[in-house]
Amino acid sequence: MLKNETKARLKAGEAVVGSWLGIPSAVSTRFMAQLGFDYLTVDMEHQPIGIETASAMFATIAGAGITPLARIPWNTAENIKRVLDCGAAGIVVPMVNTRAEAEAAVAAAKYPPQGIRSVGGALHAMNFRTDPATYYARANEEILVVVQAESPQGVANAEEILSVPGVDAVFIGPNDLLAQMGQVPKMENDSPQFVEALAHILRTAQKHGVAAGIHTSDHEMCNRRLQQGFRFLALASDARFMVAGAGAELKRTTIPGRAERQGGEVLRY
Repeated sequence: MLKNETKARLKAGEAVVGSWLGIPSAVSTRFMAQLGFDYLTVDMEHQPIGIETASAMFATIAGAGITPLARIPWNTAENIKRVLDCGAAGIVVPMVNTRAEAEAAVAAAKYPPQGIRSVGGALHAMNFRTDPATYYARANEEILVVVQAESPQGVANAEEILSVPGVDAVFIGPNDLLAQMGQVPKMENDSPQFVEALAHILRTAQKHGVAAGIHTSDHEMCNRRLQQGFRFLALASDARFMVAGAGAELKRTTIPGRAERQGGEVLRY
């Protein structure tokens, strides 16, 4: 059975860099999977990606030799079970605000006796290049559990949340965290409340041996966060890369009247 290399590297104290997938396509996923990311997260919370498409995307990512993760729509056992049974090697759980919510996420991701995950399926084993029996015996060791810190409540409860056994990483969602603080959602902000929240999460994660992570918009921001001690980094997204690349080329193309017709800045995702 293949090891979950992303989980192994985080456990060893190393850093990993991945990206976010919001385009519901195994074809575009295949291109992203060839670029050298450590993991790719299929975003099923905010994007129009159903379980069948996600399953094909997980297989494509795993086939390229990197780690397929799923950001589930919400913290329920059903959501967690479905993505893991369909081939994800880990979960990113949104808006985890309490210790009980973290415990529920871990329990749903683990087979008994550590958890409540029910036994079934075969796609999970295929993505780990093994048989179902071996997968059932070892999955608890290999599945990556990431909880998201996206609210002041989650930040305040970081000590209780990140001390839960089985939580491997915490991932800060900057947009939601800022929105819940009553500020403009964006990837970076120098307000004292936001800066201290990030520092608190980082300190608490390091204390409990949990990898601290955050979403970044470009390589400069990613490098800064790595230097600060974050170890589970997400770099932009497939849609962001596509729009930024196409927009930059179009902007450099001298078409008469283009600026007037385009009217505005290139969208950012």
